[in-house]
Amino acid sequence: MPNTAPFTAPRRRLLRSTLTGAAALALPTLWLRARAAEPAPLLLTPAQTEGPFYPVALPTDNDFDLLRTGKQAYTRGQPAWLSGTVRDAGGRPVSGAQVEIWQCDDNGHYHHPADGGKADLTFQGFGRVSVDAQGRYRFRTLRPAPYSGRTPHIHVKVRLGRRELLTTQVYVEGEPRNARDFLWRRLDGEAERAALTVAFLPGEGGLRAEFPIIVAA
Repeated sequence: MPNTAPFTAPRRRLLRSTLTGAAALALPTLWLRARAAEPAPLLLTPAQTEGPFYPVALPTDNDFDLLRTGKQAYTRGQPAWLSGTVRDAGGRPVSGAQVEIWQCDDNGHYHHPADGGKADLTFQGFGRVSVDAQGRYRFRTLRPAPYSGRTPHIHVKVRLGRRELLTTQVYVEGEPRNARDFLWRRLDGEAERAALTVAFLPGEGGLRAEFPIIVAA
């Protein structure tokens, strides 16, 4: 019977070397495939100026429903629901975030001393909500109205604890005044404009608009 023992160790070393080499060659391919499978970071919602009419003092009634102040209902304009989610660039809900909105009434006036105290007191004008576990928020408000020098818009601010994550403005898709608005035109290209311009579509209980918010959290 031939003695094969002297060849066993070298053969094992050769086999081990071959397998190690194959694994080394496969690793870059596997890494590239894993990288390709990772979703690209989401585009952050563009920031815009706060503007001059953020409330000097928050109203006592500052809940999600801007069309009702105490027992008084606001009946002018087009009622609308503005809703969406707050997520980070990886698509994860931002737990604990608060969303604020403020806007003028249907006559174009804000609840702010700089606007001369002309705002309709039955319009709440400002609202604040906390997102739910899925990052969702919702407000009952108006399709935004124009005022002198500006296209219709709603101001939006996102906070996380004491941190301010975003201040921006949301616009109405198809509004002809957009193209003449200096802040809307200042947005960098179609992607940024699309991120801040939403459709107000007919739905149950009035118009409905969906505004997803992506922040660096």
